[in-house]
Amino acid sequence: MIMVAAMYGNKGSHAQVFMSPSSSLKEADSFGEAAIIYQAGSDIIRSELGAFGEKLLGPSTAYVQSNFIRKYLSNPQYYFQVNDEYVKNKLKIILFPFLHRGYWVRSIEKVGGQVSYKPPIYDINAPDLYIPFMAFGTYLVLAGILLGINGKFSPEALSVQSTNGLLCWFFQVLLLEATLHTLGDGDVPLLDFVAYTGYTFAAGSAAVLARMACRHCFYTVTLWESFCMGMFFVKVMKRILISEMRSCEKHSSKRHYLLLLVAIAQAPLLFWLGNVGV
Repeated sequence: MIMVAAMYGNKGSHAQVFMSPSSSLKEADSFGEAAIIYQAGSDIIRSELGAFGEKLLGPSTAYVQSNFIRKYLSNPQYYFQVNDEYVKNKLKIILFPFLHRGYWVRSIEKVGGQVSYKPPIYDINAPDLYIPFMAFGTYLVLAGILLGINGKFSPEALSVQSTNGLLCWFFQVLLLEATLHTLGDGDVPLLDFVAYTGYTFAAGSAAVLARMACRHCFYTVTLWESFCMGMFFVKVMKRILISEMRSCEKHSSKRHYLLLLVAIAQAPLLFWLGNVGV
């Protein structure tokens, strides 16, 4: 029931509208029901969209994550399973690869019904990250000592040597990845490349030690280690192409030229690492 009261005065007319209590309650109830229905509909839409999105993106996200980890990160703990015997024998292979009389093929084992490579502690041909990191640290310490001997030591100079070393490491990784992907088809974990190329700092440390002795020793040792590292990388890459890639070019001239390029590239890289403070 609506009651209208007209009030008249000297300054004009005013109209007031009064709503009955029963009509106000009915209107409030209708608004409340509409709000509940709207909220329920929104929840249903959000839940349905969320389920659809999870169904659509869930498998692809899991696929991307699993492939990213497998291809680029692998298992970092695997690369640090070493002992003193492994480190000693591995350094012999790196610095004097022609003394390695055994096979260059990696050993495999079954773990949880799946075939995987044995860790470095059980396989001398497996890559590790312990030697690369220790060799890089040793290289920086020797470079700092050589800078001090020459009266050129400073934090900035040592930082330059560290940057040069990391650039050399990065270039080696790119060189090996580009060569393998040119010659074959397959996914090799990135940490394998980081490990193999990090062995260069063992030869680089030997070059810096020779530089401390005399310049003639530096040239002799650097040329020798360039030959040894070139031989080491050719052996490793041949093994990867044959046993770890899905397919590769066999007995092709391109393969021989690219492997020769990798071997020759070790000389300028080692001379670059050995020329500390120049």
